[in-house]
Amino acid sequence: MATSAAAALSFPTPRALPSPLQPRRRRRAEPPACTHSERGVTFDPGSAFYRSDSAAGRDLAVLAATLHRRAADTPAPFLCLDAMCGCGVRALRYLAQVGADFVWANDASEALRPVIVGNLSRFERAPDRRWAVSHLDATRLLSERYLRREYFDVIDVDSFGGDAAYIRAALLALRIGGLLYLTSTDWRSARGYGSRSSLSSYGAYIRPVPYPNEVGLRMLIGGAAREAAILGFHITPLFSYYAYHGPIFRVMVQLHNGKQDGISNYGFICHCKSCGQSRTFGFHELGQITCDCADKIVGTRVSVVDPDSITVVGPLWTGPLHDTTFLTKMLSLATEWGWANTIENGISLEKLLDTMIEESDSRLPPGYIRLDEIASRAKVNSPPLGTLINSLRKEGYAACRSHIGANAIKTNCPIECCLEVAQEIRNLR
Repeated sequence: MATSAAAALSFPTPRALPSPLQPRRRRRAEPPACTHSERGVTFDPGSAFYRSDSAAGRDLAVLAATLHRRAADTPAPFLCLDAMCGCGVRALRYLAQVGADFVWANDASEALRPVIVGNLSRFERAPDRRWAVSHLDATRLLSERYLRREYFDVIDVDSFGGDAAYIRAALLALRIGGLLYLTSTDWRSARGYGSRSSLSSYGAYIRPVPYPNEVGLRMLIGGAAREAAILGFHITPLFSYYAYHGPIFRVMVQLHNGKQDGISNYGFICHCKSCGQSRTFGFHELGQITCDCADKIVGTRVSVVDPDSITVVGPLWTGPLHDTTFLTKMLSLATEWGWANTIENGISLEKLLDTMIEESDSRLPPGYIRLDEIASRAKVNSPPLGTLINSLRKEGYAACRSHIGANAIKTNCPIECCLEVAQEIRNLR
């Protein structure tokens, strides 16, 4: 199967990349000394940029890709492409842990070739190897694969910055039903400091709001949804992951054939600075965006809200950040492998996935509220996070922690009711 997988793919010229079936006659690279390990897979990062803090994001990718391979109802080889592979650790884990039939590892820097080849050679050597290494621009590589009708089950693009030019090419090189793992480290755009960049890359105009890290994820999903629609496809996010150490925004989306009916999950988010409430609006509501606090009657006088207090961002993804069923299966697999109850680099996969499963509640709107903002508006000391969540649930609202924002909650409770609950917890009502 590995041989047929390799033979089914076409490769660049021998100078850039030899065929796996006809390896270049040169002295075989010896595996570098092992200096790092992730979930039992050893490798050497060499001179490549590598962060052990990002291991959780790679864990999530391996779990998702494994579930996708197990669910495949076709005898076709399972193919993965790591478009910006660095030292090759992700490609190595797709081989060793996912069980991919073939992995294509690409990095624009040819100086990293000895490191990548050495790490992949540790797993399997020529002539029966199930991998190939190239050094091309990621967008060019993905476009060439599409033009040759070579499609992959999983495409991982661990890019730096916010340039999203590769998204369309990646979608074209992906099999229908395949998984695309997207990345952005453009924290400035997510915080509303690079609106021109977000507009050119993702088609979204972003302004500062109290939950920028979630906006960064929604901006990334929205850009993918827009590109998919242009191509006649649609996508669904399986999970969305924000990591503080980058900050890094990572989203796993699944590609589906045909356009979705309507644009219910692609629109605008409005945040009111006056009352702290956030709402979503569709394209048909443009020109009618306002906040309910502008119509509240105080005695016999109608309160007036400054139009400048209304912040609108978008268009971006306004639907769920995760798929509940898929995350539940990921947690089960992590438990099966013994990953769930271990802590790697300060992160518990069990706790992370549990929180993400709670976040996937379809009743929860975009955004989160920090405890300090609740305390400030309610004029009380910050209530305990768990107590506030339980109190809101007793009132019939959906509420949970956010993996994206520390000391923050996601809830569909109106801000006024949320403040009242906080005051009741502090026995001030």
